[in-house]
Amino acid sequence: MFYHVKDLQFNARVSKPDPAFATLLLEQFGGANGELAAALRYFGQAFGAKNPHPDKYDLLMDIATEEFSHLEIVGATIQMLLTGINGDLKNAAEESEIMKLLNGKAAKEEVIHQGIVAPQFFVGSAGTPAYTNSQGVPWTAAYINGDCQGDLSSDLRSNVAAETKAKMVYEYLLQFTNDPYVKETLRFLMTREVAHYQMFEAALSTIQPNFPPGVLQSDPKFSNVYFNMSSGNNYTGPWNEGQTTQLGETIQYVDDPIDYVLKTNGLLEHEAAGTDRTEETVQEINRQLSEIKSAEVNAANPPGLQQWNAPLPEESPETSKDQSEKAHDGTKKRRKSVHK
Repeated sequence: MFYHVKDLQFNARVSKPDPAFATLLLEQFGGANGELAAALRYFGQAFGAKNPHPDKYDLLMDIATEEFSHLEIVGATIQMLLTGINGDLKNAAEESEIMKLLNGKAAKEEVIHQGIVAPQFFVGSAGTPAYTNSQGVPWTAAYINGDCQGDLSSDLRSNVAAETKAKMVYEYLLQFTNDPYVKETLRFLMTREVAHYQMFEAALSTIQPNFPPGVLQSDPKFSNVYFNMSSGNNYTGPWNEGQTTQLGETIQYVDDPIDYVLKTNGLLEHEAAGTDRTEETVQEINRQLSEIKSAEVNAANPPGLQQWNAPLPEESPETSKDQSEKAHDGTKKRRKSVHK
C-alpha cells in the first residue's frame, strides 16, 4: 500500500530557469541509471524475497519507495528549471515573456538548439518532465530486466553496481550547473546512492554462503586459472598472482594460452592445481546447498491457501474491545517479526 505525502523528502530549490540543464537532468528521470529504473528494479526484486528473506523484502521495498521519492525530487527540479516556459509557449502572441527573451535570431536559435536534444520540452510537453533520457530516448524495462534474477545474492550485487553508476551520473551532473540550490539537491541525491550502496553490501554479507551466486559451485579445474590474452607489457596484481579472493585458491598463470590450449587438447586434458577442491567435494556441496535452498523456499511457502498479507490472529469469543486489543497486539507482533 502506497501513501503519497505531498512534501518532498528533500526540499528541492532552484534559483532561476535553466532549460539546458533541465534537459541533462532528464538522465536521472528516465535514463538507464536514473531514479525510475532504480525504483522499479528494487520493487521487482522484492517479490521474490518476500517469504524466504522477509528482512531483505523490507529493505528492498523501503529503498524502492525512497527511489520513487527521488524520482519526484528530480521531476520537481526539472519542472522548476523550466519555470515560465509552459505558460509562455501557450501564449502565441509576440509580446509574451519568452518572445521578449528570444529577441533576435541568435537567441531564438539557441533555445531551438537546446530543444532539439529533448524536443518534448518545447513541442511535446512544453515543460513537463518526460520519461526519456537526456537524448530523448524513451525509458525501457530493458534497463532493469536483467537485474531481477530470482537469486538474492545476484540481485544485491546488481544493486551495488547500479548505485555506483547512479552516483557517478550525479557527480557528472554537478559539473554542469552553477545554481547553488540545484547543487544542494544533487548532492543529497548523490549521497543517498552512497548510503544505498552500503545497505545492499551489508545485506549481501548476511547471506552465507553467497559465493558463487546461486547454488552450483565452480569447476575446480578452471576457477583459479588466469589466461594472458594480450601481448606487450604484461601487468601483474592480485587478479593474476597469489590467491583468489573468495575461494583462496592459488592462481595458475598461463603465459601462452595458444600453446597451452593446443597441448591440452582444448583444455580437455587440463588438470586442477593450486586448490584443495575436488569434483567430489564440489558435487557434495551442490547437493547440500540444493537441499538447504529448496527447504528454505518451501518452508517459506507452505502448500495450501496463499495470501500476501500476514494472517490475522485467531480470535476467541470475547468482547469487541478485547477482540480489538488482541488484533492490535497481533499486528504489532507481526511487524516486529518481519523487521527482525
